[in-house]
Amino acid sequence: MAEHAEEETLIEQIKEKIRDGVDSSSSSSSSSSSDSDDLKSKASVVTEAVKSKINRLFGREKPIHQILGGGKPADVFLWKNKKASVASLGGATAIWILFELMEYHLLTLFCHCLILSLAIIFLWSNATFLINKSPPHIPEVSIPENLVVDIALSLRYEINRGFAVLREIATGRDLKKFLIVIAGLWVLSIVGRCCNFLTLFYIVFVTLHTVPFLYDKYEDKVDAFAKNASVEFKKHYAVFQAKYLSKIPRGPLKDKKFL
Repeated sequence: MAEHAEEETLIEQIKEKIRDGVDSSSSSSSSSSSDSDDLKSKASVVTEAVKSKINRLFGREKPIHQILGGGKPADVFLWKNKKASVASLGGATAIWILFELMEYHLLTLFCHCLILSLAIIFLWSNATFLINKSPPHIPEVSIPENLVVDIALSLRYEINRGFAVLREIATGRDLKKFLIVIAGLWVLSIVGRCCNFLTLFYIVFVTLHTVPFLYDKYEDKVDAFAKNASVEFKKHYAVFQAKYLSKIPRGPLKDKKFL
């Protein structure tokens, strides 16, 4: 409730400042009616921007398209490029059916595809001599060194950042974050016991193709519901902390410097 009151106070302060600007501009000259209309329109725009920033899910400031990285991947996840979205989701579904339902093995599939490709190219190359045509041009495939280095550096950065987050959680400075991580890992362990890695990967892939799209379409309703749920969660957490967590004895925390 205190946060809601602060939000309303912030919006009212913005309205009052812009209203004062409108009054001063209208009293300064007789031709200020258009200027006052412009200021009023700016007031409404600023107010809506503040409301949208306050009420967005997880306090996000960027649109969902930028949060997903922007560009072609975001277009695929948000179904802005329907052909690419259908192709990626259909390919993932075919892979899941092939390996999970039909119990095909990755090494077997790779060998069979390689055998088929080599047989087609071999027959095509030899058939060109019989029909007096030029042999097929087979391009040379090589992995660029810069691409491998960039991927390795990005992977190293993400792993180090994950280790830093785990270390921060393990120090016990943020009990709320610690409990959230423990609960998330526990739920993930239950999900991992019910399904294998491929099924879990497919579920995550389908979720990325459905949840962001639905959220982008109904974000106003979802944000309003999430805000109410967040207020209720904070109330229950405050009660839980007052009754139980505050009674847990804690040792003195000392800052340690690691070289």
